[in-house]
Amino acid sequence: MIKFRLTLLSFLQFFIWGSWLITIGAFWFKTKQWDSQDFGVIFSTMGIAALFMPAITGILADRHISAQKLYGILHLLGGIGLATVPSAVSPSDMFWRILATMIFYMPTLSLSSTVAYHILTNRGEDVIKAFPPIRVWGTVGFIAALWTVSLTHNEVSANQFYIGAVVSVILGLYAFTFPDCPPLGKNSRGKSGIINILGLDSFSLLKNPTYFVFFMFSMLLGAALQLTNAYGDTFIHEFESIPEYTHSLAVRYPAMIMSISQISETLFILAIPFFMKRFGIKQVMLISMFAWVLRFALFAFGNPTEGLWMIIMSCIIYGMAFDFFNVSGSLYIEKSVSPSIRSSAQGLFTMMVNGIGAILGSIGSGFLIQKYFVDPTSGVKNWQSIWLTFSAYSLVVAIAFIFLFKSPEKTDSAVTSS
Repeated sequence: MIKFRLTLLSFLQFFIWGSWLITIGAFWFKTKQWDSQDFGVIFSTMGIAALFMPAITGILADRHISAQKLYGILHLLGGIGLATVPSAVSPSDMFWRILATMIFYMPTLSLSSTVAYHILTNRGEDVIKAFPPIRVWGTVGFIAALWTVSLTHNEVSANQFYIGAVVSVILGLYAFTFPDCPPLGKNSRGKSGIINILGLDSFSLLKNPTYFVFFMFSMLLGAALQLTNAYGDTFIHEFESIPEYTHSLAVRYPAMIMSISQISETLFILAIPFFMKRFGIKQVMLISMFAWVLRFALFAFGNPTEGLWMIIMSCIIYGMAFDFFNVSGSLYIEKSVSPSIRSSAQGLFTMMVNGIGAILGSIGSGFLIQKYFVDPTSGVKNWQSIWLTFSAYSLVVAIAFIFLFKSPEKTDSAVTSS
């Protein structure tokens, strides 16, 4: 019964994000008709919020408040914030509204894992085996949201934000019905030192070379993730201005095509336990990096008709690119970090991926696209060059990772911190 309840929690967690994350670009460019550079800044709100909120809420969950209660409060506030987004009348106005919303939503990504890990561990479950089948339903929730928005033709409508807001409030209330997940770091408050007093113990992990490199590359891969979230749906939408593609299935239902990425996730999530135990964290993350190279390269040469297979293949590869990095990284932390700072460490991981990484990816890509890949006369974007540039970036990151990351052979043999 508890696994079913955690499955529903995971489903709703990602339904909220899926209702607008991929389609916000279409709303921005088609409905609001604002430019690329401003969009890059707007999309960075997730990164800005993730710079500090996951770390702060991780500390709170480790030391001061039960994780499921904090999780519920954040979703209630996030739902209210999301409902205000459509009222924005300018890019700067929308920036502040989305930032406020993301301040509440971003920490729930790591807290949802914290709640699940705590409950499963207390029931004697093997987290590496038990968590992926639960987490996969988060991806199903993301797909369900995309299809809901697409089939109701709300991809360029304000309704996408209202749908997410309603589900966020429902999940916030639901969270309070879960078993208690009390702070596990309370006993360490008697220790001396300003770092311990402030609950910043997880940052000491950065002194360990293995963890330092792990978190740095998490940041760089986080930038790649933001690129595909920000521009994938918009890329397909812009084919509608070309007569031969206007009535193609992909242009009519771009969010449904993009949802293939999430369908692929459901398969690769279930493969994580095998790959983690067989190959270890370094090989799994390296596979993810080369998958990003292919993801972007296939987009570069794809189109909605004869090249549709390339777009579909890119979406399938996304499942490996995302899961083998994001989900495996979270499990790596859960298995290798001391229980007293796990919530904080998960928050640090989210900060690097969705905080610093998101800011680098969002603002950097917005600037580069506007400066080098947009025709100043027509405003048309050179999508092939854009995607090839992203692919080259991912390749450089992958090659550097091979030489710089020294990981234990097995996940559970990583150095712990207490």
